[in-house]
Amino acid sequence: MSYEDSKEWYVLHTYSGYENKVKSNIEQRAQSMGMEDNIFRVIVPEETEVEVREDGKDKEIVHKTFPGYVLIEMKMSDQAWYIVRNTPGVTGFVGSHGAGSKPSPLLPEEIEIILNRMGETARVASNIEVNVGDFVIITDGAFDGMTGKVTEIDHEKQRLKAVIEMFGRETIAEVDFNQVKEDDSY
Repeated sequence: MSYEDSKEWYVLHTYSGYENKVKSNIEQRAQSMGMEDNIFRVIVPEETEVEVREDGKDKEIVHKTFPGYVLIEMKMSDQAWYIVRNTPGVTGFVGSHGAGSKPSPLLPEEIEIILNRMGETARVASNIEVNVGDFVIITDGAFDGMTGKVTEIDHEKQRLKAVIEMFGRETIAEVDFNQVKEDDSY
């Protein structure tokens, strides 16, 4: 697998207080410039803390885990690097030595710790072998335990869409490969 084919996590340095704006800008730029196959997830790590106020009511406060930093899952290519690097509010990639050099990605165990603290997963590649029309059992998430018929498969993003029955109606569930298993009963 070449350098440009591997999907990895990187850290962006941003102006403090602009993390969510940078996230939004990158997502918009990736879509408008047709880079959805190179730029996948953009995350601003946050933690929620419950504070008891003087009147006895609980108040949730969201803190940025790493103020001034944004995580991005992407395939590092010259074009993707250029688009992300030149997004307003981005001051650079962490692990880049300047002069246009590509940054070093986070280690898998580093991103796993960060995402687990946020209640997300790193979406480890799954070897599920299903085709459109096959049935799957959803094993995780909001649709856990439901069976659906696969209608669309995105191998690049490791996601699929399946029609499930919910509240007496057919509904489309979009899930990661690692959230389903093949249903051999059909």
